[in-house]
Amino acid sequence: MAEAGLEAVAEEIVDEVEHAMDTLLDAFSPFKNKLNWLLIALPLAIYFNYDHNLTMAFLFSMIAIMPLAFLMGKGTEEIALRTGEAIGGFLNATFGNAAELIIVGLAIYAASKDPDIVDTMVTVTQASLIGSILGNMLLVLGLALVWGGLKHKEQTFNSDAIQMNGTLLLLAIVAFIIPSALHHSGGTSTDVEIISRYAAIVLLVIYGLALLFQLKTHAHVFATEPGHGHHEDPTMTNKDAWTLLIAATVLVAWMAHILVHSLEAAVDEWGLPELFIGVILLPFFGNAAEHFTAVIVAGKDKMDLSIAIAIGSSVQIALFAAPAMILFAWAVGVPLTLEFGMLETAATFVAVLVVNSILADGKSNWLEGAMLLGSYVILALAFLQL
Repeated sequence: MAEAGLEAVAEEIVDEVEHAMDTLLDAFSPFKNKLNWLLIALPLAIYFNYDHNLTMAFLFSMIAIMPLAFLMGKGTEEIALRTGEAIGGFLNATFGNAAELIIVGLAIYAASKDPDIVDTMVTVTQASLIGSILGNMLLVLGLALVWGGLKHKEQTFNSDAIQMNGTLLLLAIVAFIIPSALHHSGGTSTDVEIISRYAAIVLLVIYGLALLFQLKTHAHVFATEPGHGHHEDPTMTNKDAWTLLIAATVLVAWMAHILVHSLEAAVDEWGLPELFIGVILLPFFGNAAEHFTAVIVAGKDKMDLSIAIAIGSSVQIALFAAPAMILFAWAVGVPLTLEFGMLETAATFVAVLVVNSILADGKSNWLEGAMLLGSYVILALAFLQL
């Protein structure tokens, strides 16, 4: 009897493992999702990295991150279907930013090990953080508003939630402006580092309080109004969704490791400005999860979720990722600060004002999305000229 019981348990475990493997294979199959054809870049990135062709390793690792980030988004979307749109948007924003966090975290760690690349890695890290904020607010949200507006003449959403996130972004802009103002007022580099670290701690505390406000004490404010979008059933089990999420995250970390270590070679070979690579290229590929998820759900008239992903992602970068990287850099001895530069700070400030103005009425259409995309193109051209 005991042996029969053990055999039954063993068979059940084998069945679960086989089911999980089948689910993963389906998720990674290019025949199920055309974007997965880009996964061919993954083995190419590994090959060129070991062949010491760093420029090609950089290119293919950056391309490989896009489908992997999408798979991370698919996993989180499946998990989010079992929650409300507020928590679902938070989960999508959190894991959608995982690729970006891995890239900048590895860049800071690489800088701590090699003093010769500190300036390059600090510049790219700061640019990448700003680029993520701008990309989510202007590019991702712009695409979502255009796609949703083309399918639905006018879309509505919870403006109260947007106003709170807009205020949080303005608070983050204050924290970005003060170190620069201190420096231009005669403060030393040490002064800028100190104020950046204290400001980072304040931003992290505010972010924690905002999560408490959003998910606990005032959750009703962020609840989706009845009739928005339509109900969808999960297509994966919760365990399979988490398995996909973890597998994709591990592969993203591997590609990010290759990307960071080949970045300087790509800068020298291509002659592209470090700011352009940091502000435009890395966030574009790293935030692919938000690009696809936010746009897809906007087309389904789930604008609360779409905006929660796009704006929530910007808030998370500004109030969590950037401050966390400041403290991490402090711990490993890298002089990373919140002094992002005049153009980067001004661009972020203007972007926040534009987004807050467009979303203030709780309604959206495709023209407003086109305005955001136009703003993003202008900023991209500006960074390309530096």
